Amino acid sequence: MTGTTALYDLPGPRTRRRHRLYGVLSTAVLLGLIAWILYLLFDTGQFTYTKWMPFAYKGIQELLLRGLGNTLKAFAIAAALSLVLGGVLGVGRLSDHRPVRRAATVLVEFFRAMPVLVMIFFIFVALKAQPLTALVAGLTLYNGSVLAEVLRSGVNAVERGQQEAAFALGMRKTQVMAHVLVPQAVRAMLPAVISQLVVALKDTSLGYLITYEEFLHAGKLIASNLDYDLPFIPVVMVISPIYIGMCMLLSWCAVRVSRREQRSPRTEAVALATPGPGALLPGGEPPTVPKP
Repeated sequence: MTGTTALYDLPGPRTRRRHRLYGVLSTAVLLGLIAWILYLLFDTGQFTYTKWMPFAYKGIQELLLRGLGNTLKAFAIAAALSLVLGGVLGVGRLSDHRPVRRAATVLVEFFRAMPVLVMIFFIFVALKAQPLTALVAGLTLYNGSVLAEVLRSGVNAVERGQQEAAFALGMRKTQVMAHVLVPQAVRAMLPAVISQLVVALKDTSLGYLITYEEFLHAGKLIASNLDYDLPFIPVVMVISPIYIGMCMLLSWCAVRVSRREQRSPRTEAVALATPGPGALLPGGEPPTVPKP
């Protein structure tokens, strides 16, 4: 045994060899899976010039860009409204008034339990809303209810003594929430908020089911007009990396914001000055010990 930590014993030589073996086997399996997928793609001729030539047309490029813009538009509106709705419902669940707390709880549990697609179809068909409105409303109701639970959990995770100290200073409940609890909870729940926004970004692809002209709808329209076998595979190979890139960019922004919060003067430790000699007396003489 080379050493220990406060939580677990450090792995010994046999354990390290076993972990290296697991890593090698996992890497081999992953590389084999990638090689098998590439073999199938080459075997079915998915990388031939004929299948990729249509993406050089300006009309197809404009269609994809228009769909991407509609996707980002729906996501931006849904994300902003979800944060607002999540804040309102989260504060309602933390309210001291029982009717407000129960009403917020019912709304949160109902919209969390409802499938997003069902809500989108209901708003689109029953309420006869426009495709963009139905898509944004469905995403807002679902993601807002999830973010409300994230906010409630984040506030409850703050040390209870800080809330009690704020009340002892004479602060009202609104002041305690706005100045003490929520700022600390936001830093703790930021990864969960970003993860839920990534879910909202991916769920914008449900808009193609109600004929909203988003990115996936544009890809489906392109694939349906190509006259060769398996036209959806090249389209998916174009659309998927863009979706993955947008989600990774959103996660990267969250990491940057989290690191910036950690470097913020409000969260950094305050350096204490090195203690020096005591202050001089008004006469300018340092204090002396009286002689016996």
